[in-house]
This record gives sequence, C-alpha cells and structure tokens, in this order.
Amino acid sequence: MREVIFDTETTGLDPKTGDRMVEIGCVEMIGRVETGRTFHAYFNPDRDMPIEAERVHGLSAAFLATKPRFADTADELLEFLGDAPLVAHNAGFDFGFLNNELEKIGRAPISMDRMVDTVQLARKKHPGSKLSLDALCTRYGIDRSHRVKHGALLDAELLAQVYVELTGGRQIGLGLVAEEVTVEVQTNITTIGAARADRPARAARPHAASEEELERHAAFIAGIENAIWAR
Repeated sequence: MREVIFDTETTGLDPKTGDRMVEIGCVEMIGRVETGRTFHAYFNPDRDMPIEAERVHGLSAAFLATKPRFADTADELLEFLGDAPLVAHNAGFDFGFLNNELEKIGRAPISMDRMVDTVQLARKKHPGSKLSLDALCTRYGIDRSHRVKHGALLDAELLAQVYVELTGGRQIGLGLVAEEVTVEVQTNITTIGAARADRPARAARPHAASEEELERHAAFIAGIENAIWAR
C-alpha cells in the first residue's frame, strides 16, 4: 500500500486568523518502506514572519519572499500526494493548513478520511508517555542529531521511521520473507524427491563397528588416565 508521510511549517498556529503554510515535506512509502521519492517546497506567504515562528523553523520573511506561492506548486504537490493515505504528527494541524491553502486557490480540500495521525497511534501504544516527535525518536533509537531546527522534509523523514515502529517495527516484513524461504525449500525438496524416485532401491549399508574397530576403541579407552567414568 502506498502512503505519504508529510509535515508542514507555518507562520503560526491558526490558519483561520491569517497564518499560512510556508513549507511542506513529503516522503513516499510503499508497504511501510521508503521508496526514496520525496516532495519538498517552500512558499511565499505574502505576509510577515512572527519571530516566535522563525525561532522554531528558521525561515525568515526575506528568505521566503524569493520562493513561489502555493498556487504555483499546488498541481505538482497534489500529483505527488495522489489518493494515498496521508500520515502526519498531530495531523489535524497539518491538514488544517494544507486545506486552507487549497481553499484559497479554489481547490477541493483533502478528505479527512485520508488522515493518519501518529500522535493518536502513539497515545494508544504508549499511554501516559511523551508524544512529541523528539520523544518518540528517543524511544525508538532514531538518530535526530542533525535536527537543529524544525524542517518539513527532515521531520517527515524522521516521522516515517517512527511510523514504521508504531505500526509493527522494523521486522514487519519477516512474515513475507519466511513464506518465500519456505516455498523455495519445499520446491527443492520436491525436485530432489522426484529425481530419486526413478533410482533403483539399494540395500542398507552396514553401520556396525567391526571386531578390529571395537578392540582398538577398548585399548584407547583403557589408556585414559583418571577417566571420569571409572571413578
């Protein structure tokens, strides 16, 4: 199954009060395995950048002023998203900003039925524990040493690893591997058995020790000093 893990950076916390999405990062996964395909874009929000938000992601108004507007990249983004389920951490926040941008350019919103929230998954799996992306990376031993500030693509890549752990862990594919190995072994056995079926039967080979071998063995045992069986 194809899924897209994504994250956004914004000018604030509420699109209804004028905050805008300024960055999005997406990671494609098929069968819980990253394919290497990603989508990443910055957007000019046509407004100032509050200092509090800039401290979080490091994106200044001057930097974003040179970037395209969301409308210029929307088709490429929607093509990448396709109809796949969309996985995000505290997904309601990211969906709210993404759909706000789509609404502003007269495009249909993305259905909330496609939303997969890793906060909710983590809450069920680890009740009472810290649920931040940093905390979950620590829990699962995921290296985040390069995460100095928030970044949409970097956070989506980290979340992809967390998502795998929340939905079965790195051993999720062992069942398939075991099935493939079993089929291969059984096929080999069937082939060998078929080949031997045409051979003439042979009498069993003698397997008992000869008198000479028994005498040599007895002499060897007798020569062992302080044998444990003789105590």
